[in-house]
Amino acid sequence: MAKSGGPGAFVFGQEECKEVMEVLQGRYLFRYGDENTEGYTHKVVDFENELKKVMGAKHAVATTSGTNSLLACLAALGIGADDEVIVPGYTFIASISTIMLSGAIPVLAEIDESLTIDPTKIEALITPRTKAIMPVHMLGNPCDLDAILAIAKKHNLYVLEDCCQAVGASYKGNRVGTYGNMGAFSLNLFKTISSGDGGAVITNDDDLYERAFGFHDQGHKPNRMGVEVGNRSFVGMNMRMNELTGAVALAQTRKLDEILTTLRTKKAMLKDMLKDLPHISFRKINDPGECATLLTILFDTKELAEKFCAQTGGRPIAYSGWHVYNNMEQVLEKKTAAKTNNVNDRVYYKHMLPQTDDILDRAVNISVGVVDKGLGSGYGINICSTEEEIKAVGENIRNLILNL
Repeated sequence: MAKSGGPGAFVFGQEECKEVMEVLQGRYLFRYGDENTEGYTHKVVDFENELKKVMGAKHAVATTSGTNSLLACLAALGIGADDEVIVPGYTFIASISTIMLSGAIPVLAEIDESLTIDPTKIEALITPRTKAIMPVHMLGNPCDLDAILAIAKKHNLYVLEDCCQAVGASYKGNRVGTYGNMGAFSLNLFKTISSGDGGAVITNDDDLYERAFGFHDQGHKPNRMGVEVGNRSFVGMNMRMNELTGAVALAQTRKLDEILTTLRTKKAMLKDMLKDLPHISFRKINDPGECATLLTILFDTKELAEKFCAQTGGRPIAYSGWHVYNNMEQVLEKKTAAKTNNVNDRVYYKHMLPQTDDILDRAVNISVGVVDKGLGSGYGINICSTEEEIKAVGENIRNLILNL
């Protein structure tokens, strides 16, 4: 069993092995082929079709990573030089770096106690150069999409949902990624479901699908299956998923709903043991359809959070590496591999988001499904934890907090 990673990594089994062995026995690992291609098992195409069904989306494109999924979405939306994209200061660095790599300008926004973008702080950041809002469903918690979509509609902005940490989460009955113009997903080791690395894009827009597909494969039209279909639409990249990755992604997608049900049950059990404790609250959950991969505790003060973490071997979220803008020196200093021909006159600096800093200083992640020291969730339970193990962890947390 995995010692760290997301819940999908903890439940690898015969299903994944079966899909992978079919690819290996066919000796054909390329995503393209047709009925006349010897050994072709079309796992990537099957994964895309399965993901569309599970997410309730019209189109899906498999990619090599969540980062590339975001890049493909930004390219599909035509976001580039001099455009501004509003993005929270608490997110994995890829949300911000892909904006920069597209030649656009990230505009950092505050989060609220849901640990997702604070809708009340968005409109003040909008300028004539703003083209999109990138809400990040951080730690599996859906953003306040109603408020965000209302702002986007008022100002005629795109909404690109970063669902990399929220595969399968839902908001008011529908899966995240289907509310905005596009949604980007990650299948990294630490995500809800995993193929080691990998990602996907979903959209209900035919044109955006064609553009995202083209950007992910050298400008080609969709569904070429190894045969060129029409002229290439524009210059693209190679972000194609291979059949081995597709095989694992397919098996994991079929387990998604069971994974989420298990996580929600185990999180509720752990949370119920802690609900009456002094000096703490829990982060705001915007919809019960969250992934339940983590239990985030908000202490009354930074000092209490640090004192608690000293006992568990962890640190408050503020210290969680490249998930916090303060720790992204290459972003703050606008260091890119090559000069970008834009007018990014934005100034970034540590502690420029005081509300975000205050929340993250007091916030501590307890693992439920994602066990990841880099995310600040090295202590807690996992998807395989028994009821007895959950009770033991809950009792330990209770005692630690009561004795702060």
